[in-house]
Formats: sequence, C-alpha cells, structure tokens
Amino acid sequence: MEYKIPLFKLNFDEEEVQAVTETIRSKWISTGPKCEELETTFAKMLDVKYAVSLSNCTDALHLACIINGIGEGDEVLCPSLTFAASVNCIRYVNATPVFCDISGVDNMNIDPSDIKKKITPKTKAIIVVHMAGFPCEMDEIKRIAEKHNLKVIEDACHGPLSEYKGKKLGTIGDVGCFSFFSNKNISTGEGGMIVTNNEEYAKRLRLLRSHGMTTMSYQRATGHATSYDVVELGYNFRMDDLRASMGIVQLKKLKPDLEKRINVRDYYVRKLSEIKQIIIPFKENKEFVSNYIMPIVLKDSTKEKRDSLRSYLHENGIQTSNHYPAIHKFSIYRSLNANLPITEYVCDNEVTLPMFADLKEEEIDYITNTIKKFS
Repeated sequence: MEYKIPLFKLNFDEEEVQAVTETIRSKWISTGPKCEELETTFAKMLDVKYAVSLSNCTDALHLACIINGIGEGDEVLCPSLTFAASVNCIRYVNATPVFCDISGVDNMNIDPSDIKKKITPKTKAIIVVHMAGFPCEMDEIKRIAEKHNLKVIEDACHGPLSEYKGKKLGTIGDVGCFSFFSNKNISTGEGGMIVTNNEEYAKRLRLLRSHGMTTMSYQRATGHATSYDVVELGYNFRMDDLRASMGIVQLKKLKPDLEKRINVRDYYVRKLSEIKQIIIPFKENKEFVSNYIMPIVLKDSTKEKRDSLRSYLHENGIQTSNHYPAIHKFSIYRSLNANLPITEYVCDNEVTLPMFADLKEEEIDYITNTIKKFS
C-alpha cells in the first residue's frame, strides 16, 4: 500500500549518490579514510574525544557491555520500552537484564526511582534509552550510578544532537551508542557509532570491532604497518567506506533537518492538544531534541482500541507505527516475570504518527482531523 502520508521520508538526494560514486572510484570501499572522516566529524559534532564507527548500533551496545566489564552473574538495569537490541546486548555477554518501569504516560523514559528500587549487589550497569530523542533524567541517574559504582551506557540512537542541560546525549554516561539505520535521523542503511571520552575504551573498541587485530587493512595498504597481531577475541563489527561516505553527507544535513522537525512538532502539539483523548509525551520539554518520532498515547484506552485507531488511520492513507512492544512480554524474556504497569499501558496504547522535516501543516491537519473523526 502506498500511503498519502508515510511514517518517515529518507533525507537522501544526489549528494549521497555522488559521495558513494566517488568512494567507489577511489577503489577503497571497506573501512578506510571515509570511516575516519566520519568518526572525526561525529566526535567534533558531539564535543566528545573519541568516536568509533561500527556496522550497526546493536554492535555498539554489545561492545559497550564488553568494555564496561559486564559479564556472567552481573545484572544490568534497563527499560522494557525500547527496541530489542537495547536488552539483547545484555544477554550477549551472559548478564541478566533487570527491567525498570518508565516515569509515566507523559514521560516514556526509564524511571530513576524504579532504578533505585532494583539495585542489588549483582547490579553492574544501567542502560538508558532516550526515547524519541528526549533526554532521560541524567543528573539523577548519574548520582545513582556514582553512589553504587555502576556504569552508565546511553542508547542514544534516537537522539543525535539532542541535548540535556547543554550536553549532547550519548556523551554524559560512560559510553554512548548511535544508530544509522534507514529510518533514523542519520541514515546509512545500516551502521552505527560508539562515543566515549575514555581513551582506553576507545583503543579497545578499535581492537574489538576488527577481530582483535592490532592493525587494519587500510593501515597496511597505506604503508603504516606491514604486519599485525591478534591480541584479543574480537568481532567483525566494522563499518565500510561506502556507508561512511553517505554518513558524512548526512551529518551536514542533520542540524537543518532537526530545526525543521522542531517546527513540525510544535504544530503537531498545537493541533493534538485539541484532542482530549490523547496524551502527548514530553509535551513540556524545552531542550533541543532530534524529534526522531512523534509518539502519542491514548487515554483510558485498550490495546484493541489503539489497534482500531491505527487501522482507521491506515485506511485513510496515514502510515503509523508502535514504539515499542514491551520487551519483557516477548517469549525470550517472559520468564523474568517483570511487573511494569506503566510500561505495559504505554506499549499497548501508543501510536507513532508520521514525522519528517518536510511534513506540511496541511498534512498534520489531515492527520489530526482523522484522529478526531475516529474519536
């Protein structure tokens, strides 16, 4: 089905085509100078010391767990309202996820008060997810982490350039992880980045992303090394220069794109505020954020009613999504018996509306009027 209004639009044009073409003509397409350029630009953009490009954000989260010393017998506090990768990474290192509830139907981020309740002697780290690009309560989370000697991993895949009290998301904890998946604010199809201010972390990340090898192919091809050693059991988590070349173009477009999204969200909030049956999460946020998605939550609703609304919107040519099904309800995690009433309500009653920089006011009018008709 072709929608009148899609959920998102890829922010690509001839610049990305030209960038990839030039990379192909350079005859170096695997990890090389374009990856280095992307890393340098990304680190500067976030005002962080080190950025390491990777094949996707899942790999970034996996490596984040490894370099923070998380392993068998450890527990990691995390939200259930997120994509599965934010939790699967804990299992990759044989640790146990401990699910925390969110702060409220109007704040879809992990609740610091529930974090406090679920700390045990086995707790090693906290994974926070900045939902839709809106910041978690990082001051309180950092205080909790420091008191209990816990690591903080930021899943900032929704929030490139989003801020919390003047600091970029992803730069506040021990490491920050970003996604360049096709529907993200920065898109390279697949791809990701991990950032840190810890030099030892950065060195180890570069080893682990490429089989634990002391030098990579590009370094040897350019005469900077003639041999290599394998010093640690690593992975093939590298980005390639084809994707990096697209990423470099995407970074140039990012700030103007986000500024347009602010106007789109502001108009959405005005129109949606007229509908009494709807809660607009993060409505009072004053920080600069990415506005990756436009979530709403239905009041006094059920999953069946939410699904009926989504079907009605689809019948009227409006694509929607759900961010996200509750992870603790998936078969693989059900045995952990998590009790998260606010998360469960939001997951069952959230609708993600179309959000992209070029979304027009008349399209938002059509979306909100269609919701009103259903209501």
